Amino acid sequence: MEFPDSIVSGVGYVGYAIALYLILFISYRLTLHPLSSYPGPLAAKLSDLYNLYHASSMGEHLATWRNHQSYGPVVRHGPNKLVFNSVTALQDIYYNEKVSKSSTYLNIMQAPNVHSVFTVIDKRQHRIKRRLIGQALNERGMRLFEPILLQQVDIFIRQLSQSCQDAKPINMSPRLRYLTLDIITLLAFGFPLHTQEKEEYRYVSDGIVAGNYFQNMKLQCPLLTQLRMTEILQLFRNVRGRREPYRRVVRTLIGSRMAQAEDAKQDLYSMVAHEIDAGGPENIQKSDLWAEAIFIFAAGGDTTATVVAALFFYLSRKSLCYDKLAHEIRTTFKSSSDIRNCPELSGCQYLRACIDEALRMSPPAPGTPWREQTDSTPLIIDGHVIPRGTHVGVNVYSILHNEKYFPDPFVFTPERWLSLSEEQTKIMRDAFIPFSAGSRTCAGKAMAYLEASLVIAKTLWHFDFRKAEGALGEVGAGSSSNSYGRHRPEEFQLFEMISSTHDGPNLVFHPRVNHSQ
Repeated sequence: MEFPDSIVSGVGYVGYAIALYLILFISYRLTLHPLSSYPGPLAAKLSDLYNLYHASSMGEHLATWRNHQSYGPVVRHGPNKLVFNSVTALQDIYYNEKVSKSSTYLNIMQAPNVHSVFTVIDKRQHRIKRRLIGQALNERGMRLFEPILLQQVDIFIRQLSQSCQDAKPINMSPRLRYLTLDIITLLAFGFPLHTQEKEEYRYVSDGIVAGNYFQNMKLQCPLLTQLRMTEILQLFRNVRGRREPYRRVVRTLIGSRMAQAEDAKQDLYSMVAHEIDAGGPENIQKSDLWAEAIFIFAAGGDTTATVVAALFFYLSRKSLCYDKLAHEIRTTFKSSSDIRNCPELSGCQYLRACIDEALRMSPPAPGTPWREQTDSTPLIIDGHVIPRGTHVGVNVYSILHNEKYFPDPFVFTPERWLSLSEEQTKIMRDAFIPFSAGSRTCAGKAMAYLEASLVIAKTLWHFDFRKAEGALGEVGAGSSSNSYGRHRPEEFQLFEMISSTHDGPNLVFHPRVNHSQ
């Protein structure tokens, strides 16, 4: 079958037009674009598909780190993105009233015009949401919720004790995700999932991972949202099949709690219920509960699980650190029941140093918190005049592994937080942003430290542990056969998805001898 000459000619003209458009498009982004003078990967200069690719493989943080090694402290990481790797840039971006959260976060709202404390751009709305959620995370809230924390950590200890009977290796990543998920659902809505003890709701943990994976791809490539093509992303790693059951549980959980009296349980809902649809300037909408729940379960659960899993990994490979921390815990507390939110726990300086070093080595949210200019005055970041419309940020993983601020950045060294001079310690603290920085610093920071401290301290009080033998013992570690960035056997491997997921370490536990309960 032959086509008429007019159709053939028309197709040819369309082809020529597309080719011309691509030539002009590529030429503009490489030579005339306001960011054309900044170094970076060619693919990143042309399209955010570069970031989508790395988001799909959960290695965006490593790609950014590698690019800083190749191109220097300022990298063009997208057509309209600059990522920095300095403390000066950190201060200029995250402590600057001219800068707000990037509009790219609007692409990951749970529903149109339904914001969570994570996605909201407007600074006033953010302050309102943060104040309300902060009621559960301040000192008073932590005192009220401490019995729940201790109860769940004690269940975790009992589960470890049962595993000691056959001395089989335990994969700490799922165990810790179940622990932190049980804690956060109880704190938020008083709902007991019992994932530590039962399998019924364990799929929720996997659903959180799938949801974060999906949202991160949307965040890294907003064009897909704008073109209404996000359904394509649901095909990656069976996102829809893993995500939807989890979202149904969230609906059930919220509905169940709202059907009860406000003061029926001591949880976050009881603290903010009087502000829901109250009609005042600082009330929150009932629809916001959905978005906040999705965010809180991921941020309040998986992030703490990550730092504790990482610390178990490093302690199992650093015998001197292990011995020093075990000695501190076992000489500070006379019994396991003494380990609670108290001056003695907060006074365990080596424990805090170990947690900080695990946060530095393996930050639970290792990506780039993007920001954007809000007014028309010139924005200067680390000496660079930034064109309007540019998304800027400091990559968390990269700056926490910048040897300018952290000598031997890939060596787990808790002592660096205790033995350096005041000047050197300040330099590190200025660059230490595992909980982000500025007005958007994680509201749950204190709760995360308490939770991690309780888990590690109680575990070391009750048990000795070591990494599993053979291949099981290497789960979670890098390997020389892996790609550059995942090649270090002594580094716990993170897979970024706004927060991060991980596997391992596999540990073998033994009860301590000659100690009281």
